[in-house]
Amino acid sequence: MTRESFTAVKRWFSFRTYVVASTSIVGVLALAAFTKATARQHFQEIDVERINVVEPDGKLRMTISDAERSPGWVFHGKVVPGRPKGAGMIFFNDEGEEDGGIGFGGRTVDGKVHADGGIAFDRYESDETVTLRYSENAGRKQSGLMITDRADMPILKMLAKQDSLRAMPAGAARDSAMKAFVENGGHPLAARRLFAGRDADQSSVVSLSDPQGHPRLRLMVDSTGAASIQFLDTTGHVTKTITALDSPGANR
Repeated sequence: MTRESFTAVKRWFSFRTYVVASTSIVGVLALAAFTKATARQHFQEIDVERINVVEPDGKLRMTISDAERSPGWVFHGKVVPGRPKGAGMIFFNDEGEEDGGIGFGGRTVDGKVHADGGIAFDRYESDETVTLRYSENAGRKQSGLMITDRADMPILKMLAKQDSLRAMPAGAARDSAMKAFVENGGHPLAARRLFAGRDADQSSVVSLSDPQGHPRLRLMVDSTGAASIQFLDTTGHVTKTITALDSPGANR
């Protein structure tokens, strides 16, 4: 074999060795990447500012985040300003639109506690309808379950109308138009139908309201321990009260 032939054969074997080695390395890396992507990972501890839970197509279904990276409110692709930043969890429905969440916060300002926390479920295309909430502001505390009726009006339409009314010159005409808008022809944009919990007056209360949001029946144990059932008119005036002393056979 001539020196030129030997050199050519040597180069061919070197090239073949390089190709085989390169192919093997690529295969190992691909297998490692596949294994890493499909294997369940275990972490003893992790620091993270935000986690997004998504469907296989990338649709967002839930976020868990600190206050700074909490997502803004985007509804049907429209950015709605004004959402306060807060740590917590936000849920998104099958269409990728926000439909509730869990939030919490707490701080002391000038020696007074301001804290809140809750979980809320939104009506489709609307706002909170089932809410479990705690709040404390400068000594006034309230916690409980709230059920709220929401008008049959898409929230973007409601916000657009609200913005147009706010753009009107201040005065009686704007106030009247806003009142009519909120009352919505006898079907309020929002009407609390039930509250069950502890109110700011330190009473344990179950309050039931009519479709306009007026409390009409209240079961209460007040801060002194006295129990009563109250009936109210649409103005909030108590028209009748039943206590333990009013029940048949009660000691008088």
